Amino acid sequence: MKRILLVGKPNSGKSLLFNQLTGLRQKVANFPGVTVDVKTGKFGPYELVDLPGAYSVHTLSKDEDIAIAQINQAMADDNTALLVCNLDATRLQSSLVFALHMQALARQHNKNVVFALNLYDEMQKIGHVIDTDKLSEELGSPVYAVSARTLYGIAEFKQDIQAIAAGQKPVSSAVQIDSSPEQIQQKARDMAARYGAQADILLKNQNRIDSFMLHHASGSLVFLLVMFFLFQSIFTFAAPLMDGVEAGIGVVAEWCLSLVGEGMAADFIRDALFGGLGAFLVFVPQIMVLTFIIGILEDSGYLARAALICHRPLSFFGISGRSFVPYLSAHACAIPAIMAARTIESPRKRLITMLTIPLMSCSARLPVYALLIAVFVPPVQYLGGLVSLQGIVFFALYLFGILTALCISLLLSRTSAVEGKQTDMPFILELPSYRLPHWKPLLRRVVESGKQFIKRAGPVIFAVSVAIWVLGYFPQNGSLQDSYLGMIGHWIDPIFAPLGLDWRYGVAILMSFLAREVFVGALGTLFGIDAADEHIGDLASQLQADGLALGAGIGILLFYVVALQCVATVATLRAETGRNKLVTSVVIGYGLLAYLLALAAYQIIG
Repeated sequence: MKRILLVGKPNSGKSLLFNQLTGLRQKVANFPGVTVDVKTGKFGPYELVDLPGAYSVHTLSKDEDIAIAQINQAMADDNTALLVCNLDATRLQSSLVFALHMQALARQHNKNVVFALNLYDEMQKIGHVIDTDKLSEELGSPVYAVSARTLYGIAEFKQDIQAIAAGQKPVSSAVQIDSSPEQIQQKARDMAARYGAQADILLKNQNRIDSFMLHHASGSLVFLLVMFFLFQSIFTFAAPLMDGVEAGIGVVAEWCLSLVGEGMAADFIRDALFGGLGAFLVFVPQIMVLTFIIGILEDSGYLARAALICHRPLSFFGISGRSFVPYLSAHACAIPAIMAARTIESPRKRLITMLTIPLMSCSARLPVYALLIAVFVPPVQYLGGLVSLQGIVFFALYLFGILTALCISLLLSRTSAVEGKQTDMPFILELPSYRLPHWKPLLRRVVESGKQFIKRAGPVIFAVSVAIWVLGYFPQNGSLQDSYLGMIGHWIDPIFAPLGLDWRYGVAILMSFLAREVFVGALGTLFGIDAADEHIGDLASQLQADGLALGAGIGILLFYVVALQCVATVATLRAETGRNKLVTSVVIGYGLLAYLLALAAYQIIG
């Protein structure tokens, strides 16, 4: 199948344009460097390829290396029918610099080029008209004014680029473009001066807002409030959805059990399916709420401001403001966060950031936190229900993970444990315009996050729940103490006894090395087997009735904040760093630190 390539700067509306052309549910974010993977979608008879964003062919960061390498490889492929270069109408000069490089590269490979002058709705707001016909003549390639947000010009653009790719519509290429960097810079500057809007008009509103958002006092206060709101919302706003999911699971469980009657099948459905997998599904709404809030921060343009605000304090710990985005992304999942660290120019700071990302509390820890907080923290609410004590504890756990990551970053930056000490490049960050999120892709992304979380963790939790049920049910048909699992549990009991935990918690912790969220499913299965004669109840209530000590519960929380218990994260770290010994040391080091923290919590609190 013939391909059409879509290239452009980060944060220029390229991914949203890709969504509109293909209808695919792709991530759209208003921060440079978010798109580091190649995305494809069907576009008529063609395959549309969204290549990673880059500012220049002269790369500074690892994700730009990937982008330019992919572009060069694609341009040399005979199946590439057309290059579509996305321009940011609000930042025409910088977009044209990259576009002219791409045009020169395309002509070297005898490929046609089309320019999409995106974000044109921003020009319409200020009453500025860009003469695309004259700009097309000067560039020697068609220029289409479009807005992926409002769909302005999209219908005509779709038709024309398919016709151009098929060779049905001629493309002018008489204009010769000098490919030297100096000539390209000068030509981009001249064209932006003739066709683009004046910067002071475009940035008037943005500068007025930034004077408040980036002020050392008001900006810091807004940042702290935003972060508190982010973590508070995970618990407070998701609670009604979680209650609804839990009630729905209970109804379905009762209905299924009524169909099969008593016996081994009923025990399996109750304990393995609804006790293990069902206990995990209750926490999916929290992942969706987290994705929604982070998505708003990304799309609105605030995320870049937060990175700028954090640069000075993060510099003290040996990293930079660019580390903030991977750190915040890690609260959803550590794997894309580690990959997002490619945007950090300094190899040393990039490595330190990657090694400390696992200390950020990802969505897989949410079920563990929510379960134990529900056991020990009363649901006290303040300010009319906007703030809850459970949410405050949630925030404290996230804050503890962040502080631990910063302390370890400081330690690594002050030692020779991480190679590459060198004079770092200056911190440079493009501040995007403030924009309202594009709600439809955002809501799709939220739903997709829930689906992906279930798809990724569900099979693992199901397999573990079934294995635990089989080992815990036999050979005594439901007697947990005398089961195979009981034998294994009592063998490992000395390891966890100093933490105030019995063998059931030890088994759940060991199983969760596959994925942290397995802890909840494993406990749900274990306690389901142990109380097989009782009605299916809330797992938190079962733990309360079991008499888990406060110090032991806090110890588990601290353990999961620090311990690196995710095989996929370890594999990603290994792939990005290429160093087995270093990654192994991180896994062991975080594991020992987590155990010592849990031990101290139990010994001090009891």
